[in-house]
Amino acid sequence: MTQDPHHRPPAAPKPLPYGRQWIDDDDIAAVVEVLKGDWITQGPTVAAFETASAAIVQARHAVAVSSGTSALHLAYLAAGLGPGDEIVTTPITFAATANAARLCGAEVKFIDIDPETMCMPPAALDRVINKRTKIIAPVDFAGLPCAMTDINAVAARHGLTVVTDAAHSLGATYEGKPVGGLSHMTCFSFHPVKSITTGEGGMVVTNDGALAERMRLLRSHGIRPARDGATIAAAAMDIEGGANNPASGQPAGWYGEMLDLGLNYRITDLQCALGLSQIKKLGMFVARRQAIAQRYRAALAGHDLIDLQTIPQGRTSAWHLFVVKLKLERMAKTRKAVFDALRADGLGVQVHYIPVHLHPYYRQRYQHRRGDFPNAERYYDRCLSLPIFPAMSDEDATRTLETLEKALR
Repeated sequence: MTQDPHHRPPAAPKPLPYGRQWIDDDDIAAVVEVLKGDWITQGPTVAAFETASAAIVQARHAVAVSSGTSALHLAYLAAGLGPGDEIVTTPITFAATANAARLCGAEVKFIDIDPETMCMPPAALDRVINKRTKIIAPVDFAGLPCAMTDINAVAARHGLTVVTDAAHSLGATYEGKPVGGLSHMTCFSFHPVKSITTGEGGMVVTNDGALAERMRLLRSHGIRPARDGATIAAAAMDIEGGANNPASGQPAGWYGEMLDLGLNYRITDLQCALGLSQIKKLGMFVARRQAIAQRYRAALAGHDLIDLQTIPQGRTSAWHLFVVKLKLERMAKTRKAVFDALRADGLGVQVHYIPVHLHPYYRQRYQHRRGDFPNAERYYDRCLSLPIFPAMSDEDATRTLETLEKALR
């Protein structure tokens, strides 16, 4: 049989990633406007983005920084975390939650996850808190807020600081309140797959003005310009009137003091221009994620081969991730076989996350091994993250469900 020279095999479907940014003309115009202006870093757009973000999450203060990791690090430092101290967190998270504590010289104590929500179980905290514990770091996994009322009660009883890793949950709510003002400090990420993006970037929000001021100092080398109220040291000669008139105490225009050992965790005006434009669309972004998640949950509820994350009453998820848990005991295939089949069909599934305690660094430091946190390990062994992002169409959601079913069977 002669092959038709004009015949072309059907094109493979376009790969569908598990997450992707939404950038439109408004976002581009906002960045261009700053590029044409006087300030592209350390300018007024940073403060404007902070003000807008604080208002949306109903917190008094916001400190924008270069990444979600730097947000965690600054929050821990502002809380006074250092050598000899410990934080308590869960192993199902990105490594940064724990790494930022190690960068402070502190130790990390893990507790196992709630197997239904994959979040921190407050009832387990009292068993691990000791005299060295300084911070409780709950992780809002996949966009679902933790049980903050109970966690805050434990923290208050022991005199601890709560730093929430809310990298997944911007736009979520807990008991009718937006994630952001629910703990001493809350840390967000603006990586491209998150609720909004600044390219890279992050933010800490708090209701405590002293903590906010401390983080602003530390994000910029620990240096405070004279115009921001620096205290002129007696030995300093950089004052109006020079060495012959030191009593005036008026600093010269260039004068600034390094008050502490800080870091360069600044974010640019370019990034904050994008963030300002993006945050206006946060409600729309989260609503679209919720619509896709509802579609998935309706189709997969009661599935014989899949379990879903439990969403407790009184909480809404921002749906950064949509995770399914495979009932491998009912399947002939392994999780890797399902993963590979989905990837081969153009579905950009992912696994979130390898439990932090099983990474070589933490295994070696704390002698962790398989079996230490069975809920986290059982979750990891059977989880897959499906595509979910605002720009997905209804057809993309249908394709995801059909491709998943094909791979499972």
